Amino acid sequence: MSIGLLGTKIGMTREFIDTGQSVPVTVIKVEKGRVLDVINKEKRGYNAIKIGFFKLKNSKLSKQMKGYFSKKNTEPKKILKEFRVENTENYKEGNELGLEIFKDNKFLDVRSRTIGKGFAGVMKRWNFGGLRASHGVSVSHRSHGSTGQRQDPGKVFKGKKMAGHMGDKNRTMLNLEIIKSDIENSLLYLKGSIPGSKNSTVLLRGSIKKVTRKTIKEKHEAKVKEAVSKKGKK
Repeated sequence: MSIGLLGTKIGMTREFIDTGQSVPVTVIKVEKGRVLDVINKEKRGYNAIKIGFFKLKNSKLSKQMKGYFSKKNTEPKKILKEFRVENTENYKEGNELGLEIFKDNKFLDVRSRTIGKGFAGVMKRWNFGGLRASHGVSVSHRSHGSTGQRQDPGKVFKGKKMAGHMGDKNRTMLNLEIIKSDIENSLLYLKGSIPGSKNSTVLLRGSIKKVTRKTIKEKHEAKVKEAVSKKGKK
């Protein structure tokens, strides 16, 4: 697993790129992470680094965590995350990691929590069609209809699509294209939308899948080259 960073979803806007295209983007304020611990194979059986994100007041800490941060000689952090790495030689306690770790990436995976919708019926939750609007259907137009069988098997099977709690789940969006990165202001502009409401926390990491598709910029450059070569042939 590659090292990731945490950030805050600011909202959505659009970016005009060199080609003149308008691209919908999600803006993420990326938080700098501090390396708090370097874990070796000898210590725990695997190589990893523990990174802390988001500042926190001392008054919000438990006694155990106060002792932990004073031992590490660093300011308190709200969220601690562990990332497995192949080699720990490049990392030392106290190092700060920022947006620059994604400078060679064209695509990122983003993990965040979806907006909670509360208790929802089957039409909203599962896109059911509902019952007929006439011909004897009374009071149950948006119901899910029949739930199961009779005496045999005499139960509702697991996974049956029914009304219930909707949203508020962790979801990962794979291979989102980086349209623009502002290292000075720690801002990242990703193509398209990502799950979650404004000001929610998101996890950014390098793509775990091999991405073969071209970026918008590369596609435009390929078109220009093709047009030039056609002119040359004429």
